[in-house]
Amino acid sequence: MSRSLLKYTRVLEIVWDTIKVRVPIEDTREPAVRFNDLAVIETVNGRKSLAQTIFIDRDVVTLQVFSGTKGISTEATATFLGHPMQTPYSANILGRVFDGAGVAIDGGPDLSAEPHIDIGGPTVNPAERAVPNKMIRTDVPMIDVFNTLVESQNIPIFSVSGEPFNAFLSRIGIQADADIVVSGGLGLIFDDYHTFRTSFEDAGVFSRTVMFVNQAIDPLVERLLVPDMALAVAEKFAVEEGKRLLVLLTDMAAYADAMKEVGISQERVPSQRGYMGDLYSQLARDTKKPVTMPKAGRLRF
Repeated sequence: MSRSLLKYTRVLEIVWDTIKVRVPIEDTREPAVRFNDLAVIETVNGRKSLAQTIFIDRDVVTLQVFSGTKGISTEATATFLGHPMQTPYSANILGRVFDGAGVAIDGGPDLSAEPHIDIGGPTVNPAERAVPNKMIRTDVPMIDVFNTLVESQNIPIFSVSGEPFNAFLSRIGIQADADIVVSGGLGLIFDDYHTFRTSFEDAGVFSRTVMFVNQAIDPLVERLLVPDMALAVAEKFAVEEGKRLLVLLTDMAAYADAMKEVGISQERVPSQRGYMGDLYSQLARDTKKPVTMPKAGRLRF
């Protein structure tokens, strides 16, 4: 049987936004379920929700349900898709807006037939990387003169509540000397999302922009996937097509808070200020450099 058609009905436990499913161990070289594999959870009344494998203990698989477990009973079924989270990738995604699950939300043409790529690939070995030396002009004097943005590097933008950091990030995306801009919004209210989109449209650069947006009302788990989606698409364009990419991520504080809530739902022991112990390693993986406690925004190239 194909791994993409494996369906299991033995739901053992439902805790917060996670469910545990018993998956019989088969005597094969190919495991039935892998870490980060996606699954479709279907309730008895036919409602479907997307879930991701977050823990495997022998034959017990723990799934994080994106839309929450409300309405899901132990009679639900889990169908594993045989692959991790994916996002569309082609020239047709330029000028489009996607949610945290990689689904287009702008009302444009369907992209389900476009090629898809896995997100969350391995981190580049810094010992094998060429020394960055190509400047990216942003036309922001404080960046270009005092904290120059260089290809394959990133810079943090620290802010406090009330400061217009989203408007500043959109200004950088408009002015930057880049072929493609990938914008990743984390936990944005609708006004902030609308500000980003209208700013790019009014400046005439929306056709070279890809937006991945997790709004405040969207599932919390998808907030953790947006950085991986943005970086996966950017790396494809940069490596395979030789494009100059600029990735904007805002805001990393929302990402850290999402990690905290997901960790608590998994009954993990919190560390500093209630955050999980692997917060810093996760942020370093997403930004490719050591970081301090996250603040309002982060600019990634």
